[in-house]
Amino acid sequence: MRSPGKLSRRATYDDILNLPDNMVGEIVDGELFASPRPSAKHAAAASRLLSEIDGPFHSGKGGGPGGWWFIMEPELHLNEQVLVPDLAGWKKTRMPKIPDAAYFELVPDWVCEVLSPSNLQLDRIKKVPKYAECSVKHLWLVDPIARTLEVLRLEKRNWLLIQTFSENDNFRAEPFEAMEFALSSLWGD
Repeated sequence: MRSPGKLSRRATYDDILNLPDNMVGEIVDGELFASPRPSAKHAAAASRLLSEIDGPFHSGKGGGPGGWWFIMEPELHLNEQVLVPDLAGWKKTRMPKIPDAAYFELVPDWVCEVLSPSNLQLDRIKKVPKYAECSVKHLWLVDPIARTLEVLRLEKRNWLLIQTFSENDNFRAEPFEAMEFALSSLWGD
């Protein structure tokens, strides 16, 4: 959802700071986008996905390789964009510790967007190309309504669709192919 009334100037970070607390602000190509906090289904899918990957890929629980940091709804300041993905992950070799800052300037290695009708245009049309321009290597698109997961990899500054999973598939997907997950765990049935 775009912010009420299109700004006649390029949006600034102050525009984000002036939004109500219940809104998430992002700036894409100088345009302010204000979205309400995620719906329960949206937030639940993101939370469940984080709980699935965090143990094995953050600390190595359950025989996972470890070596990652994961942040839910991090504010990314990448080039002139201010983006807030649902989840993002950084390899600890690139980001040895989490910075003590309100936002991240280091490009994540992996980003996940959970799609919903209210954010579909923003996420797919506006943000996905920006993640490529900023050199995010891996992108997952989770759709809790269609019950799908799309796995994309950056190849020569373009997204390559690697795999699509649906409903109740068990899956291994890059960059987390070391472990198998059940897609059904995201839907909360």
